[in-house]
Amino acid sequence: MNVLVVKANNRPSTEGISSKMYEAFMAELEGQELNITTYDVYEEDTPFFGQDMFNAFGKVQNDEELTDLESRLLAAKQKAMDAISAADVVVFAFPLWNLTIPAKLQTFIDYVYAAGFSFKYSAEGNLVPLLTDKKAIFLNARGGIYSTPESAPMEMAVNYMRNVIGGIFGMEVIDEVIIEGHNAMPDKTDEIIAAGLEEVKASAQRLGELTLKV
Repeated sequence: MNVLVVKANNRPSTEGISSKMYEAFMAELEGQELNITTYDVYEEDTPFFGQDMFNAFGKVQNDEELTDLESRLLAAKQKAMDAISAADVVVFAFPLWNLTIPAKLQTFIDYVYAAGFSFKYSAEGNLVPLLTDKKAIFLNARGGIYSTPESAPMEMAVNYMRNVIGGIFGMEVIDEVIIEGHNAMPDKTDEIIAAGLEEVKASAQRLGELTLKV
């Protein structure tokens, strides 16, 4: 089984809880019969998606010379798409920052959010997911509490990932581990994080068990 782990936090694990979750997950996978690839959105060359990308598309169609930035964008987009194509399971480790996902993770998703690759339109104009053969796991940390009915609508990180990865792309989300409230409840910080990391380890173990069933 090919597992792609998308790491989307460049804070050290002593400070970033989703970085700690990533490290715990990877440590638990050691020794399992998995082909693991890590795509660190902060280590990869990931220029932001914008007009330069569209300029590059046009130049390729017209066989025109690309600028350095345009070449980097096309290479980065292709690398992200190739990584997704090769994966059976994609694990996303990411924080909630300012109610949403980090900009670099958004860029990675922008690279693969492409008609003909991750989705298409039917003859009737309906959206058809194209990555239904893949599974996804979300590892998310958020310092506040967003699981209550009052605050849930404000949360646009996990909800966004569910809608795009599970909805538009059609991947089966087989596991979610969310650590929340460790900043909102400082007297329970250590307890919350410790319990969450145990869930992370359990998720990695479940992934290993899934491998045995394939």
